[in-house]
Amino acid sequence: MKIDGTAVVVTGGGSGLGAATARLLAAKGAKVAIFDVNLDAAKALAEEIGGVAMQCDVSDEAAADAVDAAAEAHGPARVLVNCAGIGDAGKTVSKDGPLSLAEFSRVVKVNLIGSFNMLRLVAARMVNLEPIGEERGVIINTASVAAFEGQIGQVAYASSKGGVVGMTLPAARDLARSAIRVNTIAPGLFLTPLLMTVSEEYRQSLAAQVPFPPRLGDPSEYATLVAHIVENTMINGETIRLDGAIRMGPK
Repeated sequence: MKIDGTAVVVTGGGSGLGAATARLLAAKGAKVAIFDVNLDAAKALAEEIGGVAMQCDVSDEAAADAVDAAAEAHGPARVLVNCAGIGDAGKTVSKDGPLSLAEFSRVVKVNLIGSFNMLRLVAARMVNLEPIGEERGVIINTASVAAFEGQIGQVAYASSKGGVVGMTLPAARDLARSAIRVNTIAPGLFLTPLLMTVSEEYRQSLAAQVPFPPRLGDPSEYATLVAHIVENTMINGETIRLDGAIRMGPK
């Protein structure tokens, strides 16, 4: 799928990995719609890159309205990048008792159900488009290395991201007859707003755990992989770790 001139939706696009992706795809000529619960952040970036901003809760069925509004502005999306997510921590059982079901459900609702919600809504519109070359569209989800090596306190987060990994291949198979690809990126330790809230000393200790390069990933490196997946038609049904060969320990 060519990027230049293509309508793209990036969820969680107001910051972090999503913002870097929106910037790079816009620089390559894409017409980018930024979906985020933080409308101010989405608007600021949309103004910067010449895109449009939509306030959107990805886990709500009403997200369909944002998808339609983006299509009115740019035409139907042929690329969806799901970056929206939350990382709330909590042990299965702590000194306060069992992890609340509401907390567990909230993480799964945003990270897993939200990713599927956007996937199904955008794909339902893609299937009616005329192919461009071999394909109609590309969908890229965001998981995490926690899907494979969830740490202490990540039971909800790892479950949600494991679900994203698990749905990648069947979704790709479901949509293959419609010439729509589905892939997932599983980032390791990246310098996102979440990590900017911790001390520099702690960030350095995390970076030292990465075999090579021994540093935190830059969101632009995630964006570069997104662009390659969009452009490389043979990448389908795959989860790609982007982690500098790190394998997370228990804590």
